[in-house]
Amino acid sequence: MRSNSGRTTVVITGASAGVGRALALKFARMGARVALIGRLAEGLESTKCEIESFGGEALTFPLDVSDADAVRHAADEVSERWGGIDIWVNDAMLTMFSPLTEMSPEEFRRITEVTYLGCVHGTMAALKHMRPQSAGTIIQIGSALSYRAIPLQSAYCGAKSAIRACTDALRSELIHEGSNIRLMMAQLPAVNTPQFNWARNRFSRRPQPLPPIYEPEVIADAIYAALSDPPRELWIGWPTLKLIAGAIALPGFLDRYLARKAYEQQFTDEPASPDGRGNLFEPGAPDEHMTRGRFSSLSYRHVVAVNPNAVRIGVAGSLLFLLAAALLGRRL
Repeated sequence: MRSNSGRTTVVITGASAGVGRALALKFARMGARVALIGRLAEGLESTKCEIESFGGEALTFPLDVSDADAVRHAADEVSERWGGIDIWVNDAMLTMFSPLTEMSPEEFRRITEVTYLGCVHGTMAALKHMRPQSAGTIIQIGSALSYRAIPLQSAYCGAKSAIRACTDALRSELIHEGSNIRLMMAQLPAVNTPQFNWARNRFSRRPQPLPPIYEPEVIADAIYAALSDPPRELWIGWPTLKLIAGAIALPGFLDRYLARKAYEQQFTDEPASPDGRGNLFEPGAPDEHMTRGRFSSLSYRHVVAVNPNAVRIGVAGSLLFLLAAALLGRRL
């Protein structure tokens, strides 16, 4: 689908840094017009300038996705100026490194409002413009942690799990009404984004992605490649596949394994920032709004993306084969 302008129109939340910025640049390089949503105007302008440097076109909307009215007004303006919305990407997120018992209700609420409700607000705004044409694609940027939560990021993991549940419910609703709108949730591995520079942190050492780590650009490439026929979910990276499979098959084992390993693996040996306040209530510094974080020397630049439907079909086929062989063996 293309908007009335004849060019694909894409809206991306969390577009000033990390995966959101990588996706904005990818879509723009492929000829799309891109609307950029995020809290920090300077960060969005930086993304816009990079897009315009290679001839792309972008709009910026400095706003907080926890504000449903602001998100809806941005969607209305994009649709009015560019003739519709073809693709909406919900990427905005917040996290915090802390045991649940050391978080305040305000901190937990803030992460939930941005990461989960921000996604809901974006989805509602997109549907307002997609449902009349019964066309469009909504991409939820998820995480392997939506299937298997890890210690010290309870609010973030809970929000990603909620996104998955909400998206599944919406998918059935759209099927019920005969809509052609597509929903795809991309489940990500650890990614080298600036969030590990500015996330609020209760510990004395700086946080890091839970290895292995991937560059944001390869995540953007995998998501873009899947859009020719979007699956209901896209599992990106073998770590994602292994963690989800482990969560399904061996949840108790993972409870104990993560209790032993995940604390140490989420931190470097570098001392943490003295204030530790992070970006929960104020955006990160303008000069930190970039695509990559500080772990490029440790990050992979190639990734495998898996349509889980193919995995499920393969597993089901194998089980049927074993069952048939067992029944045949009994008869013989």
